[in-house]
Amino acid sequence: MKTFSPTRNVFPGQLAFLLLASAMAIPALAQQQQPSSNSASVSSSATPKEGFWGRVNPFARKKWVNNRVDPLKGQLNELDEVNAKNGRDIQDVDGRAQAGIRQAQSTADAASNTASAAGTQAQKANATAQGASGRVDQLNSTVSGLDQYRQANEIEVTFHSGQPTLSVAARKQLDGFAAKLANRQGYVLEIEGHSPQASTAGIQSSGRLAEAVKRYLVTQDQIPVYRLHTVALGNVPAGDSELSQPVKASSVRIRLMENSLAAQAAASPHDAASLTGAERP
Repeated sequence: MKTFSPTRNVFPGQLAFLLLASAMAIPALAQQQQPSSNSASVSSSATPKEGFWGRVNPFARKKWVNNRVDPLKGQLNELDEVNAKNGRDIQDVDGRAQAGIRQAQSTADAASNTASAAGTQAQKANATAQGASGRVDQLNSTVSGLDQYRQANEIEVTFHSGQPTLSVAARKQLDGFAAKLANRQGYVLEIEGHSPQASTAGIQSSGRLAEAVKRYLVTQDQIPVYRLHTVALGNVPAGDSELSQPVKASSVRIRLMENSLAAQAAASPHDAASLTGAERP
């Protein structure tokens, strides 16, 4: 049996051609197998490997970059989320702080307004108290002057034969005296009856004379009754008994007694009216 031998029946030229083809095929085969080996090495190692021709595999470089960049992207995303959360927290804190400031300012303004109102009320109360104090002083002066009277005028009306009949001259005298009392305030009239008769007869006679004068002033001259005060003195001398002469004729003495407040009214009617209420006849 014949065996095949590659070198048998091969010409020297053919052998050289086969050697040359083998030499060219080995590098090509190595170049075809290099990417798979490089891919495996890139997946297992972080450092890219050069190919057969001295160049870095572009696919291996992109994957290596992605392996490096992907963790950074995750960290950046996480950092963005943290920054966003911090921004929201800052806005929330700032909003609450602004709201607190506004509320505090509003409370301070309200307190200031309340204090101002309280100050105004205090000033008004002080003014009222001062006015009340002045009013009390005025009332004290008014009360103390209610029973203070002074004699302002005096007349004496005579009667003939002790009869309680007014003569024409006596009536004119009373009319003239009453005319001066028109619109006058704060006065009273003291009417004293005098008679030369002694004892009870003199008192009764002087009483009738005083009542006759009083009746005429009320009915004819419209003098209020409450301003008239009569007294029957009989033969008692008028005024100071040591200096007065004994009663020799029947007469009625009329004294105009004016209150101290009436004098104020005469000096300043407006002020006196505000102080005393302006007594009306």
